Amino acid sequence: MSGNTLGKLFCVTNFGESHGPAIGAVVDGCPPGLALDAADIQLELDRRRPGTSRHVTQRQEADQVEILSGVYQGLTTGTPIGLLIRNTDARSKDYSNIADTFRPGHADYTYSRKFGERDPRGGGRSSARLTAPTVAGGAIAKKWLEQTHGIKIRGYMSQLGPIAIPFESWDEVGNNPFYAPNAQIVPELEAYMDQLRRDGDSIGARIEVVAEHPPAGWGEPLYDRLDADIAHAMMGLNAVKGVSIGAGFGCVTQRGSEHGDEITPGGFLSNHAGGVLGGISSGQAITVSVAVKPTSSIRIERQSINRAGEPVQVQTLGRHDPCVGIRATPIVEALLAIVLMDHALRHRAQCG
Repeated sequence: MSGNTLGKLFCVTNFGESHGPAIGAVVDGCPPGLALDAADIQLELDRRRPGTSRHVTQRQEADQVEILSGVYQGLTTGTPIGLLIRNTDARSKDYSNIADTFRPGHADYTYSRKFGERDPRGGGRSSARLTAPTVAGGAIAKKWLEQTHGIKIRGYMSQLGPIAIPFESWDEVGNNPFYAPNAQIVPELEAYMDQLRRDGDSIGARIEVVAEHPPAGWGEPLYDRLDADIAHAMMGLNAVKGVSIGAGFGCVTQRGSEHGDEITPGGFLSNHAGGVLGGISSGQAITVSVAVKPTSSIRIERQSINRAGEPVQVQTLGRHDPCVGIRATPIVEALLAIVLMDHALRHRAQCG
């Protein structure tokens, strides 16, 4: 299966299955001399891991990362960094009833049509479990970007289903399981999720991520545009069905006199472009928004077919996130970090 590597000079290759012995990543292209240990990566993995609240899957995985290579005496060596995360709480029997059927909205049908064979346990390769290695690789990128260029990357949830979450403070994001930037709305979010779980249903979410203080000049003017690579990475995240940068779809109703960011000797007067102009970073904050669809694995019976093409009713048991967007914030941050570090190295290679 191809398409498992993100990046050109800073490359993160993801491997494993949801219910296999382990998952992991090979991170190639990290410059030597970066101070790095497992704790740097574990910090980000702990933000993403399952079982941290009643609102997410209760699969209990410690997500303890092991650094297998590429680090010596606390510093990166410039060689591939091997990262391993062992699976310890898989319950494959929960998926025995769907081995020969296709869950609506899931990748079961398309995987079967493409490969002929598929691993039904926990979704196999299509499981959101495979976002953990992405977060691990992104942790390295986040540290390098902050130390080398002073770039800070952080995200938050701006909408849960029908509930819009007004931004109040970055300080609130780490204090609740939703990564919501508003403490007052958390009880409403909790009540909504509790009812959703009782209904056996799921819901989508919207996540915002911001890279602050990037330099101007990263990216390319055509096929390898910075915004195009960001969108490509975000669409590689399970359940993401929409990506917008800056004003995004809001630009449809804006006039040119409003959307075009005016420039003064003191800088830009607005940031509708989201920090990218003509595929190249402008030096403003890079702002990205992603739409995460409702979880496809739900307890409500739905119509589908089996391998023989016969009609069946499908009910998905097991442990699932009723809203995968709740744990998506650190993943979106990681993806943006990987793309930005890759472009930083590409810019250095081309322009010195």
